[in-house]
Amino acid sequence: MANKRIYVDYNATTPLSQEVKARLIEDLEIYGNASSMHSDGRHAHARLEEARKAVGELIGAPANTIIFTSGGSESNNTVFQTMRRLASDTTSRAEIITTAIEHPCVLNSAVYLKSLGFTVTFLPVDKYGKVDLDEYRKALSEKTLLVSVMMANNEIGTIQDIKEIAELAKAAGAWMHTDAVQAVGKTPVDVDDLKVDYLTMSGHKIYGPKGVGALYVRTGAPLFPLIHGGHQEDGFRAGTYNNLGILGYGTAAVQAKQKLAAYEKEIRPLRNRLRDGLLAAVPNITINGHPEDVLPNTLNVSFPGAEGESILLGMDLNGIEASTGSACASGSLEPSHVLMAVGVGPELAHGSIRFSLGWGVTKEDIEYIIDTVPPIIARFRAMSTVSSAPSTQPPTPKA
Repeated sequence: MANKRIYVDYNATTPLSQEVKARLIEDLEIYGNASSMHSDGRHAHARLEEARKAVGELIGAPANTIIFTSGGSESNNTVFQTMRRLASDTTSRAEIITTAIEHPCVLNSAVYLKSLGFTVTFLPVDKYGKVDLDEYRKALSEKTLLVSVMMANNEIGTIQDIKEIAELAKAAGAWMHTDAVQAVGKTPVDVDDLKVDYLTMSGHKIYGPKGVGALYVRTGAPLFPLIHGGHQEDGFRAGTYNNLGILGYGTAAVQAKQKLAAYEKEIRPLRNRLRDGLLAAVPNITINGHPEDVLPNTLNVSFPGAEGESILLGMDLNGIEASTGSACASGSLEPSHVLMAVGVGPELAHGSIRFSLGWGVTKEDIEYIIDTVPPIIARFRAMSTVSSAPSTQPPTPKA
């Protein structure tokens, strides 16, 4: 087993930055309940509000529009359950529009509302993962209640035209939500420019702690609590404040805003070098995702004739840590729903690897991957009975 360890699975989670680590250690002494009126409680609350302001500034939002949650899944579920409550109050709108390539927490929330009688449309995407805007326009109606489209896909990195999608949603009188968990901190995000009503974020994707995230809610947009109880978050999210997590998240947000331009400048060339190096060194591979509108750190590659889990194990034995797709779908024997939706057949989808880069990955690391992966693929292809020809199977329709 190699002593070298190269982590290229940053879309699954990021390590704590040195700045966040230092701040967390300092903040260990802040133990007061942020809802308490005494001095320690007021101190904790003041620091929490500093973090709220920092998270808001990362997306161009006022602090009072940021609600802290336990992460992306809770934030997304809160939006969908708000729509359920809205529909119970008014039956004029009960249609949800989302896409076939959303994160499982959005897909499953939509499926749940469908089981309750909502009409749900899962929009198709093109071969690059872009929403079919013609189909979207056809799906919009006077009964559309919510449009929910992920800003940047977690598996293939494709960035959607959220501003145009939101403008069409608003013109139809619908609420607009975007899961921006993968986008925030990697590409510019401004809620006023995007015209969204709800936007989901997560701390552990931007070198902050796990178990903390946020939901942006535009002033005037409806919101019902998912978790009922005390008065925290103006009554929209009950539960004792996660002081340490929120404070760490605030520090991560400050760092992400400061380093955003450098992230694009430094990470995208590494991603492109990895792409070009693999294309040159490994015959007959496919790059999944949009060639231009793509996250600067994400590269999804299909290796025909080799099986994804075997490739992962082979790379891991050589010190390279990547993934076959979403960490939230690990353990499933089903091919990636994202890759199937963009037209990659099941065999090719099972032979796909997601490399997601981040701070700490070096040029030397990229060259090591380019040198190490080709013989791994050649070995598994030689052992495989599966053809290495690219799949031409069309996308599987979403129910």
